Amino acid sequence: MAGRFIQQYAFFFDASACTGCKACQLACKDKNDLGPGLLWRRVYEVSGGAWRREGEAWTPDIAAYNVSLACNHCLNPSCVDSCPTGAVWKRADGLVFIDGEKCIGCRYCEWACPYGAVRFDAAAHRATKCDFCSDLVGAGEKPACVAACPARALDCGDFEELKKIYGEENAIFPLPDPSLTEPALILKPHRDASGAEDKNAAVANWEEL
Repeated sequence: MAGRFIQQYAFFFDASACTGCKACQLACKDKNDLGPGLLWRRVYEVSGGAWRREGEAWTPDIAAYNVSLACNHCLNPSCVDSCPTGAVWKRADGLVFIDGEKCIGCRYCEWACPYGAVRFDAAAHRATKCDFCSDLVGAGEKPACVAACPARALDCGDFEELKKIYGEENAIFPLPDPSLTEPALILKPHRDASGAEDKNAAVANWEEL
């Protein structure tokens, strides 16, 4: 990826391939030396539904899948607009960063992000988030989360190029309406995702996140 002009970096996530192993989450935490309670990439376990009676038999009518999510480096990032000091900024290649020297710990960016991607570091009293492993990407490598996925459910690259490969789907339950911030994210939904809300699906592992 290094050595050529990138207008907007983006992530791709294949929910149909994700096993929920959380290798991406652990790789991110290890690479960025994140302390207890800090997660820049999170794996949401979505589940819902019940048993349905069909004659004399009962059959499962359920939804169960995982969603791996980090900062989406949005085209219209609400975190940037909400920061009163200019600490949150968007680079020419689309990546969104937080300048720790300018951050005053007001947490406005954290509250503004509909994806929960901004994480407050209480020990340092400043906001933190995924930086797309910009050091690795600058050296022509993949972000740690992408490289760690054993199922190859994650990919990254130029947004327009990824659209040509994977399409333009960017909505899946329980993520918010993508029109809010225009996330640089492409998704391949799991087969259960289309009926998840009808089955009262919910995130089952909030305590981990």
